[in-house]
Amino acid sequence: MTRSHDLVILGSGSTAFAAALRAAELGKTAVMTESRTVGGTCVNRGCLPSKNLIEAARLVYDARHPRYPGLAPATIAVDFAQLVAGKDEVIRDYRAKKYSSLVGDAGRIQIVQGRARLADAHAVEVEGPSGVERLEGAEVLVALGSHAVIPPIEGLGDVPYLTSDLLTSGEAMELKELPRSMIVVGSGYIGLELGQMFQRLGTRVTMVERGPQLLSRGYEPMVGQVLGKLLPDEGLEILTGTDVVRVRRDAEGVVVVVSAQGQTRELRAERLLIAAGRRPNTADVGLERAGVEVNARGEIVVDEHLRTNVPHVWAAGDVIGAQRGSQMATPVGARHGAIVAHNAFAAPGTALRKTDHRVVPRTIFTDPQVGVVGVTEAEAIATGHRCWCRTVPMALVPRAGAIRDTRGAIKMVADADTNEVLGVTMVGANAGEVIHEAAMALRFHATLDDFIDLLHVYPTMAEALKIVAISRYKDPAKLSCCAE
Repeated sequence: MTRSHDLVILGSGSTAFAAALRAAELGKTAVMTESRTVGGTCVNRGCLPSKNLIEAARLVYDARHPRYPGLAPATIAVDFAQLVAGKDEVIRDYRAKKYSSLVGDAGRIQIVQGRARLADAHAVEVEGPSGVERLEGAEVLVALGSHAVIPPIEGLGDVPYLTSDLLTSGEAMELKELPRSMIVVGSGYIGLELGQMFQRLGTRVTMVERGPQLLSRGYEPMVGQVLGKLLPDEGLEILTGTDVVRVRRDAEGVVVVVSAQGQTRELRAERLLIAAGRRPNTADVGLERAGVEVNARGEIVVDEHLRTNVPHVWAAGDVIGAQRGSQMATPVGARHGAIVAHNAFAAPGTALRKTDHRVVPRTIFTDPQVGVVGVTEAEAIATGHRCWCRTVPMALVPRAGAIRDTRGAIKMVADADTNEVLGVTMVGANAGEVIHEAAMALRFHATLDDFIDLLHVYPTMAEALKIVAISRYKDPAKLSCCAE
């Protein structure tokens, strides 16, 4: 069976839906493919379920560790199976409202279930329950997302292990029982979020990281330093500068043999979680049959308009990896999808949209949260800026003192000659919300003085931005509240 559409999309995640919706707005027909669950990683097994359970774990931890004198610790019983059921309910509701309900709108958007592969530059073959269906499109978009990296560890093929897909809904790999103990291999944002979450829910967690400290690449050093102190205070065992040599089963679960400074030791736990990053889903999807170019990292090569080397074939979201400054993040993919649909169906003479990844805010949902936007000090210097960079502890932020949570710090990176702010990193309460003010400021090339001149509500965590900017001229520890 063959069906023709204006736009054929491999995938049905946030990138794919953004493209399909924009194409429909332009009067075009779009069809998506999906081999697992409609909505892709973010809604089904990534952003949404993890943040749901992370917040539950925070409530448990805060009850046991009240910050205020006069509040006695309280123990909240954890029914993990019930938490998982609640998480699944949230996912089903969100998926129904934000994804499934949008399909079939005026017949312009459809989904075909099955494993999709490119047949050529204008056709996709979908192997589904009823056989192979051929979808032909004037334009084709590859938006298949990414998958968990599985490192080549000796013995891993013989040991049951978890990936970030453990939070999936309605699939066999979903974790429904709370482990007594867990070893986490990798300490990127996924490993940190899940490691702290499980520790707070009652699992004894050990994290193994090859780097010299947590988040040793791509972040300000202070982030790893702060979390490297705070997380062990909660009971997590963190092993940095440590390699995994091999793994094996034992009667209690899994044994992980690690090596550090020439010494080996054995770690034992009930479950093993591999959190070694993510990689684009570009293998075995027929790219070679369509002649689409892929680089050495497995990323589909695109130009600034997200067009591949093959006319009428586009790629967007996680499948392009870090090209042109992109990041594997849901809002980035959604922006990409809209750009592709515009460019694919732009009227003659209409300017094509370009990707712009100069300002991409992001958050690690640990507690305290990490909010980041722009460049680090090292990156600013590497690109030729004479850097003014300053770090201020959260203890100088009135709101942090008022709520008795002074964990963390904020760092601002600015050009020393122009005072333009180039980057902000915050570790502290509500950093994921605060970082949006910094992102808007970077978008419009704001200076340190712009942050200082903006009136901030007192007391709020967003004042941290003003306080760190003030430190360019004054000692913020010697100011009264709201003073400039």
